[in-house]
Amino acid sequence: MTDPLLHPGWPARLTSGPVELHPLRRRDAAEWSRLRVANESWLSPWEPTAPVPWVPRHAPAAYRAMRRTVARRARLGTSLPFAVRVDGRLAGQVTVDNIVRGALRTGYLGYWIDRSVAGRGIASLAVALVCDHAFGPVGLHRLQADIRPENLPSQRLVERLGFQREGLLRRYLDIDGDWRDHLAYALLAEDLPRGVLTRWREMSPGRPGG
Repeated sequence: MTDPLLHPGWPARLTSGPVELHPLRRRDAAEWSRLRVANESWLSPWEPTAPVPWVPRHAPAAYRAMRRTVARRARLGTSLPFAVRVDGRLAGQVTVDNIVRGALRTGYLGYWIDRSVAGRGIASLAVALVCDHAFGPVGLHRLQADIRPENLPSQRLVERLGFQREGLLRRYLDIDGDWRDHLAYALLAEDLPRGVLTRWREMSPGRPGG
């Protein structure tokens, strides 16, 4: 069990319309593996450089090892690792990682989504749910999202949710075989007093969950 004193607001299940977020589960290894392998060309340009090829890196055994690592970080209060489901089917992940408490109370946002559901507002809805949870029960004050300048869809996603661009991080992360510049975006708890999900609904009329 996660210690609520270390990690308030965890574990959690978040839902809106057809979208459900929950902690990563042991039984999802095969489904996760199939999804990641099928999305190699869609996801690999934005993934950290690794010495192991994509397919073995996303085998069920790799999922189980990854899940053990993130579950341990969640127990320590440094991560919020959510699986994203759409109509019951695994469709991605949203994670708030490297959480720091004390006077800073911040975390770093990361996400990926299945290409087959992209463009439907699913990723932005999932991120909005996690942001509200992080600012609410989890008690964070700041969320940062670092995005490559080439990743225009991801920039549009966070901007629509109220994140503000704060600067350029030069050769910041080793991504897809080289050190890549990233744009630093951030959202503060007080930036959207009515919540991120409310902003998403106002910006996404007619979307599932709106």
